[in-house]
Amino acid sequence: QVQLIESGGGLVQAGGSLRLSCAASGRTIRTYGMGWFRQAPGKEREFVAAISWDSGITYYEDSVKGRFTISRDNAKNLVYLQMNSLKPDDTAVYYCAAAPSELQVRTTPRYWGQGTQVIVSS
Repeated sequence: QVQLIESGGGLVQAGGSLRLSCAASGRTIRTYGMGWFRQAPGKEREFVAAISWDSGITYYEDSVKGRFTISRDNAKNLVYLQMNSLKPDDTAVYYCAAAPSELQVRTTPRYWGQGTQVIVSS
C-alpha cells in the first residue's frame, strides 16, 4: 500500500506561482510512475502531469505545458508540481496519484492522495 499526502496548495493571484508537494509513505515509490490530477468545481477530474520512475519521461496536459513542471526526489519519496503563471482556470483541488508506470498513472492510477486546494484569484 502507498499513502500519498499532498501539501502546498493555497490562494494566489493570477500570474503567481505555487509548488505542490506529494509525500509518499507505506512503501517506496521509487519504481512507480507518479502523476498529478485536478478537479475544478462542477467538473470531472482531469490529468495534469505525469513522470516516470527515473524522471526520464514526463507528460503534461496541453493547457499547462510551459507553465507547470513535475519532478520527483526518489530518495525522499517526494513528488512536486511547480506551477507558474497561474490562471483562474487553474483553480481546482489537486491530487497526487501513483501507478506502476507513467503511462498507467495517466489512465488508471492505483493510489490517490486526498487533494490540496488551489485557488487562483483574478
